[in-house]
Amino acid sequence: MKNNNSAKIKLLLLLKLLRKYSDDEHPISAVEICRLLEKEGIETERKSIYRDIDILTKYGIDILYTRSPKQGFFIAKRDFELPEIRLLMDAVLTAPFITNKKTAELADKLCGLISYHQAETVLKQIYVEQREKFENEEIYYNIDIINRAIAQHKKISFSYHHRVIVDRKTQPDEGREFIISPYALLWANDKYYMAGNYEKYDAVSNYRLDRMKRMTVTTLESRPFSEVCAYKDYFDTADYLKRTFNMYNGEQERVVLRCSNSLLETIADKFGSEIEFSCHDSNAFTVRTSVYVSDGLIEWLLQYGDRIMVLSPPTLRDEMLKRIKAMYAAYQIT
Repeated sequence: MKNNNSAKIKLLLLLKLLRKYSDDEHPISAVEICRLLEKEGIETERKSIYRDIDILTKYGIDILYTRSPKQGFFIAKRDFELPEIRLLMDAVLTAPFITNKKTAELADKLCGLISYHQAETVLKQIYVEQREKFENEEIYYNIDIINRAIAQHKKISFSYHHRVIVDRKTQPDEGREFIISPYALLWANDKYYMAGNYEKYDAVSNYRLDRMKRMTVTTLESRPFSEVCAYKDYFDTADYLKRTFNMYNGEQERVVLRCSNSLLETIADKFGSEIEFSCHDSNAFTVRTSVYVSDGLIEWLLQYGDRIMVLSPPTLRDEMLKRIKAMYAAYQIT
């Protein structure tokens, strides 16, 4: 029985060592594997390594033997390939809503999914621009709470904080208590949001996770999202994000824009290629789409200056003119 247990432990350690130290550019020989196993307290012969690798291969582990760049074995296929780990690593490192502590933990876990040599290469090549990371360590746990509440159709309670200036520095205020029916988690504009309904209004609102604290799942039944938005069978997060600008809420309206040809890629990226385009003249095109008209949309349009003109609806066009005049007046102040 003891020998049988030792054999099982040896197989597990062998698989662990192959995953950690081998890849297609760094095969590991049977002799090297024996040495590594001895460091783990298991003495073995080179011939037995071949038998063990054969067992792992029959089990479904993709282990190959190569003579280049040197003789040895390596894990040929992993759950995550190197380019996939790189994508995930970049996402984790650049997401401001993931705290420094959690960023370090996740980066370490991701590196554990590739070989030691590959992990070294990834860490050397990574460049992350200097940006602020949020300090709310509750975000990680709040994601789990929100997921459970959505699955159980329950409301959640939390305190929601905004920043205030105190002694020339910003800090969170005392917060305001909310009870919300959660519908979806959304990643947009480098921030993580929860879309949900505040019972006081017949609409969907967005809340930033980095501003939420002391969250709990209540015993109250969640309000169906079909009562407060156009979605019936499921909450379409992709469609919701496409129609929402900077996570502001508003009424859905049909909007017509005259855009400079230089913005074709920008408009297609924002609205999608399936919206209605038409040529206006040799310098511009017209686009028609349904969006939620809000401050977020207005701010998004203003950034493009004279390269986007609102043709309709008249209310949005008038609001744009009002904002432009206010900006002009502000710049007249000396």
